[in-house]
Amino acid sequence: MTTMAILTDVTRCIGCEECVSACRRTNDTGSDAPYRWQGGVNDLSSTRWTTLVETGNRNVRLHCRHCLDPACAAACPVGALSRTEAGAVAYNPVICMGCRYCMVACPFAMTRYEWESATPRVRKCILCYDKIKAGELSQPACTAACPTEATIFGDREALLAEARSRIAAAPQRYIDHIWGEHEVGGTSVLTISDVDLTDARWPDDLGTGSRPELARKVLHTVPYTFFGVAGLMYGVHWTLERRRQVAAAEGPTAATADPGDEVQRNEEES
Repeated sequence: MTTMAILTDVTRCIGCEECVSACRRTNDTGSDAPYRWQGGVNDLSSTRWTTLVETGNRNVRLHCRHCLDPACAAACPVGALSRTEAGAVAYNPVICMGCRYCMVACPFAMTRYEWESATPRVRKCILCYDKIKAGELSQPACTAACPTEATIFGDREALLAEARSRIAAAPQRYIDHIWGEHEVGGTSVLTISDVDLTDARWPDDLGTGSRPELARKVLHTVPYTFFGVAGLMYGVHWTLERRRQVAAAEGPTAATADPGDEVQRNEEES
């Protein structure tokens, strides 16, 4: 099976943000807004699925890495996230229950949430999978829009070969590493660069093993968490309802009676 992927060459990026604009237009994500929880208007958000981070004199593109064995999909209890036959990790908002376990599971912290919406969804790059599948696009909007071909789309194995060829042809220009080739089991977003990507929010402790097992361990806590919270809420409800019933049974007289009257009655009876 052919796995499609993106190869980004940081040395070719001019920081024009044509990829960002193309993504917004194609996916109709709306205008950016500096929400408090976002950190900054140029950070990844529910309206900005790809962005550029300045590192030294370079611009590094950030967006979902589309893991070959995605932890987010493993963590989703309803299957709203899934790896497609073409390699993209797609999202189905119709069945999403909003638990946000995918956000916890993502080793790259690339998934965002519509906190500002009354009907929030998980938001992230899906490699324009739906439009490519429907025949509306031949490649993701971001790669099509790049004027310098700093980011290109194609077969993952072919892109790995291209990355190795560029590094071998100019070893003085690149760090001898292809980010995404092996990390967390491999990703469908590959990057070559002359600057260390850990300076551009790339985690430095990922390892080469995939992360779904970790996500599944988290997922296994869902039933216990659900029933635990439900039990706690029932207990609070029972306590409040019991207090209401006791107060109603005693009636308003009990609540307003003069304590001195009770003392006098006790003295008379004695």
